[in-house]
Amino acid sequence: MADAREHVLTGTRGPLTVHEWPHPRPRYVALLAHGYGEHAGRYEEVAGVLSEHGAAVVAPDHVGHGKSAGERVVIEDFEDVVTDLHTAALLTRTAHPDLPVVVIGHSMGGLIAARYAQRYGDGLAALVLSGPVIGAWELPGRLLALDEIPDTPISPAALSRDPAVGAAYAADPLVWHGPMKRPTLQAFVRTLADVAGGGDVGPLPLLWLHGTDDRLVPLAGSRSGVERLSGGNLTERIYPGARHEVFLETHKDEVFRDLTRFLDDALAG
Repeated sequence: MADAREHVLTGTRGPLTVHEWPHPRPRYVALLAHGYGEHAGRYEEVAGVLSEHGAAVVAPDHVGHGKSAGERVVIEDFEDVVTDLHTAALLTRTAHPDLPVVVIGHSMGGLIAARYAQRYGDGLAALVLSGPVIGAWELPGRLLALDEIPDTPISPAALSRDPAVGAAYAADPLVWHGPMKRPTLQAFVRTLADVAGGGDVGPLPLLWLHGTDDRLVPLAGSRSGVERLSGGNLTERIYPGARHEVFLETHKDEVFRDLTRFLDDALAG
């Protein structure tokens, strides 16, 4: 795997840091969308698996996240984040204009990836959603009903059964460990509705990955959104006992096999 490169592009809300894992002879482009409060640097292992599978990989730090500009974890409009993701894609698409493109989104990144597929699906070969914030996610509404957002950060133990994952998350200075912010919660509500009303993705192959013990984005709420988004070409992999970050779970080798097999089928199709 080639060493990661960092680029600073002009995003919709200021400088946008984009991570690129180039491939000398790629057979497809993989576009990664990370989750709330984290950053694309946490996807080094995922990028390595995809690179070994033949992908040129690119992943931005969303506005307000990681090394990108903006007040921490403030996203006022997810449409801007989708546009930024498309800007990041052009880094690799310019060099490899004829390669198929797959989009992989985790958690909040699943919401972004879903909206990306609705806007740019004609140019995609596959869509992968991991623990996606889509469908019926009740947390934003509950928090917005309060006069003050409680300072309750994400519990590292909710991420994975591997305690090393939680420890690394807790020690990561680029991860946000504070409360959620009202503009972002409001943007979540709007974009959940936009995706629900935005139509399905037609014949685009869709892979849904989720753990049954996901306490941050419950399985049942996501199911309604995934099934509405799918145009009928849906593959689901539900992992018993797994928590939120299935790519960092104790059975991640199985998850990566499921991912690459799905991509082989989608790319062959």
